[in-house]
Amino acid sequence: MLRINTSAASDLSLVMLHGYAMDAGDLEPFARSLGVDARFFFPRGLHALDTGGRAWWRRDDAAVARRLNEEGPRDLADEYPPERAAARTRLCEVLRDPDVGGEGRKVVLAGFSQGGMLACDTLLQEPVAVDALVLLSSSRVAIGEWRDHLPRLRGLPVMVAHGRSDADLSFQAGERLRDCLHGAGARVTWVPFDGGHQIPLPVWRELRKFVKSLANAGPRDGIKPAFQGGGTPG
Repeated sequence: MLRINTSAASDLSLVMLHGYAMDAGDLEPFARSLGVDARFFFPRGLHALDTGGRAWWRRDDAAVARRLNEEGPRDLADEYPPERAAARTRLCEVLRDPDVGGEGRKVVLAGFSQGGMLACDTLLQEPVAVDALVLLSSSRVAIGEWRDHLPRLRGLPVMVAHGRSDADLSFQAGERLRDCLHGAGARVTWVPFDGGHQIPLPVWRELRKFVKSLANAGPRDGIKPAFQGGGTPG
């Protein structure tokens, strides 16, 4: 796991999970540019891919390409990747590391794409907790397993960002993720943007604001949700 300490005395940890076919260091420049006083942790996906990069769980790339060609951008709510359990175990090890959450430090868990799916899946299905969650260009997965556990997110500050032109995970998938978490009682900050499967400048600005608000707030308070719409879990 790649670790960067901007301040050894910082009381904030930011754990960032990369997406499919990326690696731990890919998000390092983005995190450094946030300019927040925090400890940064970049876990590596469990599986090295023949095409380069890593994955938290593997997928059939040829099947994905066919589906995108035939149906367009996806919503993965009804998919149940079998390697999720091992990925969740690895993330739990990271979150329980004393360097991450020890000595009363607040923990922000952020994930891009597949990393966001893993982040949410872990908080719902494993005995771990964080102070805030950030889901960037992501989707629900295994919704049948999630439904009974969604109340665990009640009161949790969550930022959800998604591009209107995402050619991989549909914008509707992002909206449904937003509504699912809001309906569960999470305090959702919704950041739609003009763009594709990426983390553009508007998202960078909102994430910086979101993390700084958490740093200045007490436990589980002080961050006002930017999204006030309806929605129900799942």
